[in-house]
Amino acid sequence: MNDQERLIYRTRRHFFRDCGLGIGTMALAALLRDGDIYAAHAAKSKSKRKRKAKAAAGEPFETFNPLAPRPPHFEPKVKRIIYLFMAGAPSQLDLFDYKPKLVELSGEPIPPSYTKNQRYAFIKRDAKMLGTPRQFARHGQHGVELSDALPHLATVADDITVIKSMTTTAFNHAPAQILMNTGSTMLGRPSMGAWFTYGLGSEANDLPGFVVLSSGGGTSGGASNWGSGFLPTLYQGVPFRGVGDPILNLSNPKGVDVKTQRASLDVIRELNRKRLGVVGDPEIATRINSFELAYRMQTSAPELMDISKESKQTLEMYGAEPGKASFANNALLARRLIERGVRFVNVYHKGWDHHGGKGKDLVGGIDSLTGQTDQACAALVKDLKQRGMLEDTLVVWGGEFGRTPMREVRAEKYPGRDHHPQAFSYWLAGGGLKSGFTLGQTDELGFFVTEDQVMVHDLQATIMHLMGIEHTKLTFRYQGRDHRLTDVHGNLVEKLLS
Repeated sequence: MNDQERLIYRTRRHFFRDCGLGIGTMALAALLRDGDIYAAHAAKSKSKRKRKAKAAAGEPFETFNPLAPRPPHFEPKVKRIIYLFMAGAPSQLDLFDYKPKLVELSGEPIPPSYTKNQRYAFIKRDAKMLGTPRQFARHGQHGVELSDALPHLATVADDITVIKSMTTTAFNHAPAQILMNTGSTMLGRPSMGAWFTYGLGSEANDLPGFVVLSSGGGTSGGASNWGSGFLPTLYQGVPFRGVGDPILNLSNPKGVDVKTQRASLDVIRELNRKRLGVVGDPEIATRINSFELAYRMQTSAPELMDISKESKQTLEMYGAEPGKASFANNALLARRLIERGVRFVNVYHKGWDHHGGKGKDLVGGIDSLTGQTDQACAALVKDLKQRGMLEDTLVVWGGEFGRTPMREVRAEKYPGRDHHPQAFSYWLAGGGLKSGFTLGQTDELGFFVTEDQVMVHDLQATIMHLMGIEHTKLTFRYQGRDHRLTDVHGNLVEKLLS
């Protein structure tokens, strides 16, 4: 074989073999860089020879807990997050952003200057303007403006912070939801909860660090909204069911008692530890921790899910009903989860896609959705506050984009609105924020942001700041570059901070 043929047949696999390297070793080396969480693992196993010696001798390989709490970059304002995600995109014009001029001009064609070069999911550019049928009023000492669709939220107006100037770059549900939850419209990126558990760990010993609760049906973005992407799978969100066992098959099958199960797990754990000692694959550490966590959850989860032990007053405040799946129950479960050390809880509620038509209009549709969520949202803020937990907890409420100032005609009697990425609203509550404060303005028709624009990555950077993380420094190297939640974007919104 001549030199040219040798070059042709010499694959990258041969190169790795001849250099004494393996794919697993290279992956682990990438994880160990710059003080990564696996540095502790490397310190305990300085060489592959030592790991093999321990395995051959039958010694247990000492594992570490990759979800153990880790220090933030600086002193945090909050330690945990409950993200109430309203999938489908609530109408900011009918809930938070009152526009008298739009009401005055309702039924008139929208000026072409507004719709030039704009893209919409369904309506045409010459659509007519649509003022809100809702009544608005100011609430609390600071005069936070809310519509009559949110009577319960009005009772905690002095405890929330409203952003009227959110903007996104995506105008369809799935990519917009994934962008809001992962910082990218591309599939395969880590979700916000995954980044936080990767960076900060969890204070929960018997529960996952990142839990997902869902009501009202599934989300358009699906599991990508809470996935771990290219981070180790240990950090992905764990979906809990609203009633019964939070995870299917968590209970032992008939004929398997606790002693038998523990003996089986001990054998599996030792086999996994030995393999981890040989190859150093972090996914094996994930497997070990997952098995052990599932075992501990068999005791902790039933107690967690039993909201009947809450006081009658608490249940009535949330509108929760033990044994039923609902947003109210999930909001109460979110409080119970963070009490037990869970770092990040996503509470999804679908159905806010009000394009028009009976049940999907700006009166009946919104009344239905706020009827399912408003009481529990306000109760969550009150409950956290009275327990002294609001000061170090962050509650976030919002969807993937807003709704247009123009009418979408799907049924003449039941008007609706199309997708609107140019301007929408969010509210937050918790430590480190100016409470009873409203940030941002939109133009007189509610079409464009005119003051204090907050992009998706700006909100993410600010949430990370409140958790004690400098958003440009929490990174993970993947496919040749360092990635982060905010990608190459994001600025801290200092006006929101107290």
